[in-house]
Amino acid sequence: MELLKDILVIDFSQFLSGPSASLRLADLGARVIKVEKPGQGDICRQLYVSNVEIDGESTIFHAINRNKESYTADLKNPDDLSTIKKLIAQADVVMHNFRPGVMERLGLSYEVVRDLKPSIIYAEISGYGTEGSFKDLPGQDLLLQAISGLPYLNNNADRPPTPMGVAVVDILAGTHCAQGILAALYKKTKTGEGSLVQVSMLESALDFQFEVLSCFLNDGQLLPQRSKVNHAHAYVAAPYGVYRTEDGYLALAMGDILFLGELLDCPDLAVFSERKDWFDRRDEIKLVLAKHLSTNTTEHWLLKLEPADIWCAEVLNYAELLQQEGYKGLGMEIIVKTSSGKEVKTTRCPIKVNGRALKSSIGAPGLGFDTEAINKEFQI
Repeated sequence: MELLKDILVIDFSQFLSGPSASLRLADLGARVIKVEKPGQGDICRQLYVSNVEIDGESTIFHAINRNKESYTADLKNPDDLSTIKKLIAQADVVMHNFRPGVMERLGLSYEVVRDLKPSIIYAEISGYGTEGSFKDLPGQDLLLQAISGLPYLNNNADRPPTPMGVAVVDILAGTHCAQGILAALYKKTKTGEGSLVQVSMLESALDFQFEVLSCFLNDGQLLPQRSKVNHAHAYVAAPYGVYRTEDGYLALAMGDILFLGELLDCPDLAVFSERKDWFDRRDEIKLVLAKHLSTNTTEHWLLKLEPADIWCAEVLNYAELLQQEGYKGLGMEIIVKTSSGKEVKTTRCPIKVNGRALKSSIGAPGLGFDTEAINKEFQI
């Protein structure tokens, strides 16, 4: 299903944030031409997050650049730059995630590109925005998590600030960029006008925390206080957290402490009869629960909790998750083929339209694989 059929995206971005945005546009049916430096390409091709390689390149590159074409051009070479401008003149979207000023120095600023194609959607992702004292800092995910305050929401109160174990800011910024592009494309269908779409990783990280930031801003700027025991959310009362059982871990969301005590045959919870205590004395409650839940298996507790409609879940690792019928029923895994014919197993787009998942069997392209064909097609 090609919802964005005939939309041409010229993507100069690298690493994760920009490519994750263009991946989503490609999933939705847009044609994405990835412009890369000859000989080297997107640095993400060599950004190894494990020792697993696919066609001599990183798995993360193949996961985030499937269903795209690769075009090589040296943007510092006047002839290559002239050719790229001819390609841009036939595009609908141009996007990048360079630091502020880089595209200007290359001669591909928004103003220049707009003159080439007045109706262009020009989208850019920066680390910290284009103004202010942060703007020239490196826009790397861990650093953005650190500056945004996100690590202070994770782990127990007596533990160090803990980042999320995934490049969450990169992916959030890419998601917001794709949303902005889609809205601008809609506007273009109504008015014929182009747009400049700007997203910063920092703003995306702050928006991700709108719930807790709003509490902070409206609560006398009192910092969120992590639980000392089984922490999961600074502003949620007990039993909210993850608990060790005899053979694994169990997640408990919101719940009535007195009912939970009866259900689990844990009379020590009966002393917490005041609802306000469930937050004010949450560490005491969690200590009681943690001790009690460690005496039996995860399955034992689930058999008590789930029939009573208590919000709970077993904590699974990837190997365990993949064995679950609920996971298998989603059909999240797809096989794609790279330009060399190598098969890669990865995850599909999470969006379904009219009951159909958005899928493509096209994998990530080899460096410059499509350059010659694109030159002939667009006569550049």
